[in-house]
Amino acid sequence: MLVLATLGASERRTRRARRKKIKVQPEPEPALVPTGRATIVSVGERFADERQAAAWLSAAGEAELDADVAVLNRALHAFRLAISDPYLGPVARRQALVARIGYGAGEQVADGLWTEARELIAGTARRRRARTLQPQARLAAVLSGREHALACQELALRARLDLDHGRDREAALQVRVALDAAIAELARDPTGPVLADRLDELRAQRVPIADAAQTALSGGLSPDDRETVAFTLGRIEAALRARAAANA
Repeated sequence: MLVLATLGASERRTRRARRKKIKVQPEPEPALVPTGRATIVSVGERFADERQAAAWLSAAGEAELDADVAVLNRALHAFRLAISDPYLGPVARRQALVARIGYGAGEQVADGLWTEARELIAGTARRRRARTLQPQARLAAVLSGREHALACQELALRARLDLDHGRDREAALQVRVALDAAIAELARDPTGPVLADRLDELRAQRVPIADAAQTALSGGLSPDDRETVAFTLGRIEAALRARAAANA
């Protein structure tokens, strides 16, 4: 069960007849914004007693949270389709202001409350300064025109999102287009000669991914088809990483 709530929302005024211009100070305070709370409640097997619930809580962690985020994203994806809003995207673990896991009675958990819970702290692995600055350097290169952004990069990102969220059919169709775009764009890219082997590898996937995409048009994918989609997408991503390294 998924329970959504909005917290700290400011009052919305719908009267339009008496709109007033509000003078803004040179250095205004940051505006307060509402936050959302999503509570995912497991309604499967119930705990026999509080001791069993406490044992589960002590062992639960990021794996359970990942499963809950997946539930939330499936609901968001369905809502996106229902309202035809292309700007409504999924959420990631790192976007959560607070992540808690716990247990409680039915009335409690339905309101986002619990009998006992604990907060999950996301790990923050230290990275070298060079790795931290590399995305910033690439962003500067793209914005300044020194590096050309490729269509296949965006297509591959969309395909990865679909594949990671279990939308295999959509991923197969995206990967087919991403593959054709990658072959065409990387072949005429300045790094093309360096990527010759990568391009041959991508060309070899044209027939398998076309077959998988055709199957996707007819229905669900087989495990072999999904493996083809995942492998082909991985090869596209590897070629793009090699291009980024060549441009560094």
